[in-house]
Amino acid sequence: MLKTVKTNPLMGRREVDFEIIEPSTPSRSAVRRDIAVLMKAELDQVWVRKIVTKTGTQTTVGVAHVYDDQRQAIKIEPAYIIERNKVPERSEEQPPEEQPA
Repeated sequence: MLKTVKTNPLMGRREVDFEIIEPSTPSRSAVRRDIAVLMKAELDQVWVRKIVTKTGTQTTVGVAHVYDDQRQAIKIEPAYIIERNKVPERSEEQPPEEQPA
């Protein structure tokens, strides 16, 4: 799964290039969990920057940053990356209200 891991001491992070072979593109949250386990880091220290599925294959490649400190990540990562990596909230399914006939 992990192709390369580069240490960037100036930014206080490890930059991870990964490759996943699956029939469909995995969700960002699933990739985040897997990288956190492989890098032995907390989930809030892992930020997935890019996920791309190669056309005509079952191979997904991407880039993630694993920070030493979550506060450092919040300072460095752009707002749109922080927004994309938020854990999706579970909404309770409510049945649609019936309309009178």
